[in-house]
Amino acid sequence: MEELPAPLAAGLDITAPPAVNLGAGFPGGLLTGALGTVEVADFRGNQSTTWVATVTSTAFVTGAGGVNRTVANSLVSYWSGPVVKATGGGTLVPGQLTAAQAVPLNVSRVAFTKTAGNGNNTVSWRPTLRISLPAGLVNGTYTATVLHSVA
Repeated sequence: MEELPAPLAAGLDITAPPAVNLGAGFPGGLLTGALGTVEVADFRGNQSTTWVATVTSTAFVTGAGGVNRTVANSLVSYWSGPVVKATGGGTLVPGQLTAAQAVPLNVSRVAFTKTAGNGNNTVSWRPTLRISLPAGLVNGTYTATVLHSVA
């Protein structure tokens, strides 16, 4: 899985692991794995600042994709989990605090928000993916792009 850089708002930065191996799963089963730490840094100074970090995913495919070689992104669920580290204050709200709140990544979803506070701060979280593997999948290395962005 590959994380691509996204256009950033002035004074905001988001980083995520460039590649993650989620392990192996079985057709008809579930595969759950951590993506590693995602961090937003807000360098916009003492002005009142808010932001929204979003996430989306492509389908997971092996080879050229196609029948039994593709896991649709609607079968890929995400939850952000809680704040694991924050500096500088502000009101920070996870998009999905628990696995019970996981959302499919077939459309852009809110991963985290800062709803109040000044700039010059950071927040990090460790999101998790849960992938429902369709029956009939062929063996292979499946890859996708999970994209985090902030504005």
